[in-house]
Amino acid sequence: MSTATNTASTIESVLVENRVFPPDERASKGARISSMAAYEALRKEAETDPDGFWAKRAREKLVWTKPFTRVLDESNAPFYRWFDDGELNASANCLDRHIGTPAENKTAIIFEADDGSVTQISYKDLLTRVSQFANALKQEGIGKGDRVIIYMPMTIEGVIAMQACARIGATHSVVFGGFSAKALQERIIDAGAVAVITANYQLRGGKELPLKSIVDEGIALGGCESIKTVLVYERTLGNWNRVEGRDKTFTEVLEGQNTHCEPTPVGAEHPLFILYTSGSTGKPKGVQHSTGGYLLWARMTMEWTFDIRPEDVFWCTADIGWITGHTYVAYGPLAAGATQVIFEGIPTYPNAGRFWQMIERHKVSVFYTAPTAIRSLIKAADSDEKVHPKNWNLSSLRILGSVGEPINPEAWVWYHKNVGGEKCPIVDTFWQTENGGHLITPLPGATPLVPGSCTLPLPGIAAAIVDETGKDIPNGSGGMLVVKRPWPSMIRTIWNDPERFKKAYFPAEMGGTIYLAGDGAVRDAKTGYFRITGRIDDVLNVSGHRMGTMEIESALVAKTDMVAEAAVVGRPDELTGEAICAFVVLKRPRPTGDEAKAIAKELRDWVAKEIGPIAKPKDIRFGDNLPKTRSGKIMRRLLRSIAKGEAITQDTSTLENPAILEQLAQAN
Repeated sequence: MSTATNTASTIESVLVENRVFPPDERASKGARISSMAAYEALRKEAETDPDGFWAKRAREKLVWTKPFTRVLDESNAPFYRWFDDGELNASANCLDRHIGTPAENKTAIIFEADDGSVTQISYKDLLTRVSQFANALKQEGIGKGDRVIIYMPMTIEGVIAMQACARIGATHSVVFGGFSAKALQERIIDAGAVAVITANYQLRGGKELPLKSIVDEGIALGGCESIKTVLVYERTLGNWNRVEGRDKTFTEVLEGQNTHCEPTPVGAEHPLFILYTSGSTGKPKGVQHSTGGYLLWARMTMEWTFDIRPEDVFWCTADIGWITGHTYVAYGPLAAGATQVIFEGIPTYPNAGRFWQMIERHKVSVFYTAPTAIRSLIKAADSDEKVHPKNWNLSSLRILGSVGEPINPEAWVWYHKNVGGEKCPIVDTFWQTENGGHLITPLPGATPLVPGSCTLPLPGIAAAIVDETGKDIPNGSGGMLVVKRPWPSMIRTIWNDPERFKKAYFPAEMGGTIYLAGDGAVRDAKTGYFRITGRIDDVLNVSGHRMGTMEIESALVAKTDMVAEAAVVGRPDELTGEAICAFVVLKRPRPTGDEAKAIAKELRDWVAKEIGPIAKPKDIRFGDNLPKTRSGKIMRRLLRSIAKGEAITQDTSTLENPAILEQLAQAN
């Protein structure tokens, strides 16, 4: 049974948010899209003449070595092709285009290491280093069409590796530095990679964490005979094992390399990268993105969503191992000619004021981070006044952003008040690995903001909410989020698995040409604003009532005097079909025994008051934290196993805090 027919057609919308925050005058003045009228004009332009709309932007925003004459080829839908007779190079569009302009000597990257040391590099110098590394790759026999695994820390060198691959037409696949040897092996095999670019160690939270030894372990698991070269960046002085004939250091391969490397033109549909979705079971799912369409949307969303300006200092806290780190670290900011901050460490080292200290130090004006990070920093600020944002000068901030999952309204309000000083619009961005860039998001100079809502689709994104057959659902009722028309940065296929691509994203029951996001959503009956209610497979069916897990999580966290963070999952129940299980982190030490039972009752009563008795969690478990990846993503699949009483058999090596699983497994 397909995803579409195996899920609920409606989701009850029970939480109503009435607070509205109009755009701040500082954000509207001079903004590219400065009013809802301007937004509406762009939306209509995209709707009435989509080919003309996209062609105009592609010609304005990208540098083509061979101009395109075709905009969209949908003859083999859903394998859509954009600008496919044109040629360009992604690295040239990020670097070379700035040479000979005022941006040439502008700072491209401000790198802050784990220990607080800072390095800056200009666009001109970044181009030199990318060119040298690209020449080194060519010297190793790597060329157009080859796949290269990148398993690197968050450093300038990680971005250089990605840009160098793009420069020679090699397709990179970045694997997050917290993934296990087994995960690495699976991705090497699936991509048929010829080389791995890695580091001996990465530095996080004052610790040296091995990378090269995990590469060795992954290759040793077998099936990786395609790997001919392993290039090692010596990030620390720590020892590492060298495999003769295969392993070389960056220093060795860069010695004597020419500082010029002519960028290799590739077709617009050439695979720029493959990115494997996190948390997948079974065979890894390699999301394949194009060069032209992806890069176009990366630049356009930098300009629209963040209204990026020449004087801005942009900071996206995501790792390059995730799609956010691809689009809003490695490509988008550079294509837009922005100055950006790259941070190696974690937000709580040496203390939980690190983010605020860095914003003050580097005068960050656009800050983009995840709700999980915000919630953890709220908890830290509530327990220790010394790490509260009020202790730093954050007046440089102009725009705040949220990414990764829906942000609950109370965290939104705290972020707006305590970090943004009630003056900075929050762009609550909805998008996915498969989308390449933002789909639904406020525009900082135009959109009235509602906490917890990602508001409206960007111009050119035909988002809608439908039932299992693809039929539109009226505003005010929940259903499945889809995009009805193709857009340039969308996933092209799943690497080497076109049938899985069609089944997962373009189900036949919906006609085979509508993109199924896999998320439930509801549109406000009055404003038409979108609110994401959670993954379709996170829809709970309790005694015939359908609720998104996000609704219940938001209700729990709305009890601001008590709850710091919550995650909700379902488990089978003989009486109700499904029971609600909540994992809760309090703003005080974890309770046990009778105290835990009393607090659990108080929280159940609170949820009943906020939503209704049907939404009361049957199980509430307290923990010092929630199981998260090193990027801050809550691993809900592990929580589902705990809720069902199952043994954890999944790989937990990506977790920042694996010991928390045992704690959460204890029923209160």
